[in-house]
Amino acid sequence: MDRSQLLQQLSSESQWDVIIIGGGATGLGIAMDAATRQYKTLLVEQADFAKGTSSKATKLVHGGVRYMAQGDLGLVREACHERGLLLKNAPHLTKNETFIIPNYSWFNNIKYTLGLKFYDMLAGKLSLGASKYISKKHTIEALPTIRQEGLKGGVLYHDGQFDDSRLALNIAQTAIENGATVLNYMKVESLIKDNNKKVVGIISKDIETGITYKAVGKVVINATGVYVDNILHMDRPDAPHMVRPSQGVHITLSRSFLPGENALMIPETDDGRVLFAVPWHDKLIVGTTDTIRDHPELEPHALDKEIEFILSTAGKYLVKKPLRSDVQAVFAGLRPLAAPAKEGAKTKEISRSHKIIISDSGLITITGGKWTTFRRMAQDTVQKAIEKGFIPNKTCVTEHLHIHGYSGIDHKDPLHFYGSDLAEIQKLIAANPALGEKLLPQYPYTKALVVWAVKNEYARHVEDVLGRRFRLLFLDARAAVSAAPEVARIMADELGRDAGWIQNEINDFTQLAKGYTLI
Repeated sequence: MDRSQLLQQLSSESQWDVIIIGGGATGLGIAMDAATRQYKTLLVEQADFAKGTSSKATKLVHGGVRYMAQGDLGLVREACHERGLLLKNAPHLTKNETFIIPNYSWFNNIKYTLGLKFYDMLAGKLSLGASKYISKKHTIEALPTIRQEGLKGGVLYHDGQFDDSRLALNIAQTAIENGATVLNYMKVESLIKDNNKKVVGIISKDIETGITYKAVGKVVINATGVYVDNILHMDRPDAPHMVRPSQGVHITLSRSFLPGENALMIPETDDGRVLFAVPWHDKLIVGTTDTIRDHPELEPHALDKEIEFILSTAGKYLVKKPLRSDVQAVFAGLRPLAAPAKEGAKTKEISRSHKIIISDSGLITITGGKWTTFRRMAQDTVQKAIEKGFIPNKTCVTEHLHIHGYSGIDHKDPLHFYGSDLAEIQKLIAANPALGEKLLPQYPYTKALVVWAVKNEYARHVEDVLGRRFRLLFLDARAAVSAAPEVARIMADELGRDAGWIQNEINDFTQLAKGYTLI
């Protein structure tokens, strides 16, 4: 189903059951939950799906070891359960990743060995594998570039890894396949209220055409991540702030810094957070930071101090210390942390548990949470709408729902994240062999993937393709800039755009990519 058909659905439907604002992990999860319960479901997103925080995660489906240390065992148990379900429901996008904690004191060997046994226990039947102490020799074998001086051994444990924006897209496709109308580049301009001051719908504008659409529904859900306050203020201008944005930054390095398939986890950094170095799409993702930001931004930028913190911390543990010149991409995301009850609380101390708020107007807002628990967050939100009597009771079916693309495809295939769609992409190439040409010789992305992104994955701009349909902007920002002109030309042919559009897209993407490079 293409965008024009979805717009037609938006125009022709007189009454929706569920209207969702926000096309990140949370909103898309709610759309999938509601659609699979057979509610008439509409979701609108002001930019592209997962444009914000949901494409800028650490790429981990995890219980959260540090939340266990904070005593938030309920969140860890829930996240471990959801982690296990997601690896079963989207095997093309997720994998069991082995993590190693290198220890430089005997005490830490004992502490983390015991702590991670408890982590295993919380996962229960959905555990991804038992943690265990490993000797200095085996730690070096697992992490061949780890600093060996003073090393006392390590602890091995298992967590999940995934491709965040690809999962968001596949969730959107699953929702659409189950009857939902899901639209990107559709910005909410205002809320509609009835004579009793209850929220009964939205007015949204198509960013591409400027046409506005009115949608009326039984319940409106605000799932806009770090932007929930904006929608709350549409409802009530004096509404208190519900979110405190916390910035997390990651850098992308060559796999030469940590060869092999194991990930590195440093549980205690100078700022009290954990640091991960995770193999991802044949690169190494290293992060993250925790920096409070005053205002949400659609395209946040890494601060120099954040980049230096990651480089210096990684350099303490790796034989080859990474330099700014080694960074192939840098990206920043904003965590939608629920604002703390007390002023001055550190963001790392704020619970990542989600919160659902019902306004006097009936507007439902969900805030907080984390990628791993998106399915449970969606279930709880729809259930709250049922409890409040907005929609009739229907059973949630997402716990064992296969997400679009579900496939047992070999993860050694560099395009494994397309899952079952890969066979259809290969048919495109068979029909037109020229589409099998690579965009760049050093990366596996072909012209066919650009066509596929436009025809089947709702991509509207070069950034959508290079940033989120395939992840080149996050892997190698300069290479992404090199690919942009050809991507723009292919997209223009598919979308019926002119030469002016092509040049504007190239200029816009080149400017955007500057924020992903260190000059």
